[in-house]
Amino acid sequence: MSAPDFTRKPVLDGRLVRFVPTTRDSVDHLWPLLADPEVGRLTGSVHSGAPDQPHRFTRDRLEDIYDAWSTADDRTVWVIEERETGRVVGESVLNDVDVENLSCGFRIWISGATGRGLGTEATWLTVRHAFEEQHLHRVALEVYAFNPRARHVYDTVGFRHEAPCVTPSGSTTAGSTPTSWP
Repeated sequence: MSAPDFTRKPVLDGRLVRFVPTTRDSVDHLWPLLADPEVGRLTGSVHSGAPDQPHRFTRDRLEDIYDAWSTADDRTVWVIEERETGRVVGESVLNDVDVENLSCGFRIWISGATGRGLGTEATWLTVRHAFEEQHLHRVALEVYAFNPRARHVYDTVGFRHEAPCVTPSGSTTAGSTPTSWP
């Protein structure tokens, strides 16, 4: 079995969604979605309560971040496109790869596209890539207890609740990890 290679960033195709590796230009599509207050709240990325400052980073800084991620060896970041419309709806990420332990983290967000199975399929595609293509043994995530849609998706895909933790802001998250392919 080969070691994980996160420099290889393939396009992934599902029935409902398509994953395209991010680049600097991805910000053109992601920038307006990142201003979605629900995305900020449910992912814990709200850092300002000011309505005129919905973004944590400047657009230029975000372009630099996505540019760096496009060649990073410790993560794969995809833009999620809805196949039916071609519209970008979010991002999926495998990150914090631990080559020795064959594990990594996972995060995902989708804006304005709920109730159609996009998140479930996107999660399946990500986890399948981690286990089948990267040969990982463990994928971990954290999800806020007040995010029942995400918790339902993660349960459906095979993540198992491990233990709650309290964030520095005092919010409770539920750590969930599949330790083998569901």
